[in-house]
Amino acid sequence: MNPLILASSSPYRKQLLQRLGLTFSCISPDIDETPLPQESAAELVARLAKRKALAISASHHEHLIIASDQVAALNGHILGKPGNHANAVQQLQQCSGQAVTFYTALHVLNSQTGHSQHCVETFTVYFRLLSQQQIQRYLHKEQPYHCAGSFKMEGLGICLFEKMQGDDPNSLIGLPLIQLINMLTKEDIPIP
Repeated sequence: MNPLILASSSPYRKQLLQRLGLTFSCISPDIDETPLPQESAAELVARLAKRKALAISASHHEHLIIASDQVAALNGHILGKPGNHANAVQQLQQCSGQAVTFYTALHVLNSQTGHSQHCVETFTVYFRLLSQQQIQRYLHKEQPYHCAGSFKMEGLGICLFEKMQGDDPNSLIGLPLIQLINMLTKEDIPIP
C-alpha cells in the first residue's frame, strides 16, 4: 500500500480525513490559484485540485495523493475567501436570502502508477434573510475570514441557513468523503 498524503494545509480537511482512521501526512502544495479568464467554478476547482496533486507528486513518487479545492458561487459569480471583516460583511449581505453553490473538487493521484481519479461535487446552501445584527454577531463569534462564503460549516455557520441540498455534507467542509472512500477502495486502501 502506498503511503497517503493529503495535499492541503487545511485543518478542516485534515480532520475529515482523520475520521476514516487512515494514516497519512499533510503537505501544502505551492501553486498559483488565480482563476483563468472565462473559467467556470467547476473548471477552476478541478484544475486546482489536479495541480495540487501533481505538485506534490513531483517530489513524492510512491504515494497516493489526495488533493481538493473548493469555491463558492452566487449567481455564477465566484466568492473568494473574504480575508477581513468588511469583505465578510459584504459577502454575507450578498448571500442573504440567496442560494450559494459550493463546488468541491477531489483528485486522487497514485504517483507510482500515474493513475488518477477525480470528481467535482456540488452542494447548495440556502441562506436565511440575514439582518445586519445577525451578520455582525456571527462574524464576531466565528471570524471566518479564511473561509469561502464567509462561514464555517463546522461551526455556527448552520445558523445562517434555511436549508441545504447535496449528496455529501462533508463536501461543504472541503473534502467529499463519500467519493473519496470510493476512490480509495479502487486503490485497494481498506476503509474500516
